[in-house]
Formats: sequence, structure tokens, C-alpha cells
Amino acid sequence: MTRGVGGHSPANVQKFLKGVSYPASKDDLLRQARDNEAPDEIIRTIEQFDSDEYGGPQDVMKAYGDIQ
Repeated sequence: MTRGVGGHSPANVQKFLKGVSYPASKDDLLRQARDNEAPDEIIRTIEQFDSDEYGGPQDVMKAYGDIQ
């Protein structure tokens, strides 16, 4: 899928994390993404994040950038 067009863009990752309360664990992010019916591609992306704790959306985007 083309980055920025499909489900794997940074904005779409955040879209599927709508409603998460920060600070959040990686498990919290995964749970919220599943609750928001994120596609498997987004779930796999979050599963690759290195950190177990995220202070806010900026930390999530940094983790996203680190695996891209």
C-alpha cells in the first residue's frame, strides 16, 4: 500500500487510536486500535513499536517513524 494514501499512513495510525488516554501502554494502544476496528496492517505496525509506554500522540508518531 502506498504510504500516505492507504491505511498505513501516520494520520491513519492516529485515527485508529482515537479515544486512547495517555499515558498509554503498547497494550492500551493495541486495545484501542482493535476497538476502533483498525485493519491488521495497523495492528502489526503497533506491535512493532519498541517502547511499552507512550506519553502522547507525539511518542506514537516517533515510534511509527522509527519502524518506517
